Amino acid sequence: QVQLVESGGGLVQAGGSLRLSCAASGSISSIKAMAWYRQAPGEQRELVAAITGTDSTNYADSVKGRFTISTDNAKNTWNLQMNSLKPEDTAVYYCGAKIRTLLIVRDYWGQGTQVTVPS
Repeated sequence: QVQLVESGGGLVQAGGSLRLSCAASGSISSIKAMAWYRQAPGEQRELVAAITGTDSTNYADSVKGRFTISTDNAKNTWNLQMNSLKPEDTAVYYCGAKIRTLLIVRDYWGQGTQVTVPS
């Protein structure tokens, strides 16, 4: 069994910063890729940032230059540093990962954490 647990969401004023963290635990052999997604009310879930095992990163155009994804592979954790937050960043943020267990490789998701940036 694999679990992803997010932390760090909350309410922050426009221009402020938040740091989200995701910790993976369980029967993990390796983590192939780690990512953050978000879903605003009435919208589809979208990729915010991703990082692979070779530290290759990918960001949504809307967050480039403001958000940074990082990992602590030894601890199976990854973070999303969010700076210069805007009201349009308001959403539920989910961490996700492609994880190899003893038998298979599949995607796992956290439960989501709310980020609110009032206008």
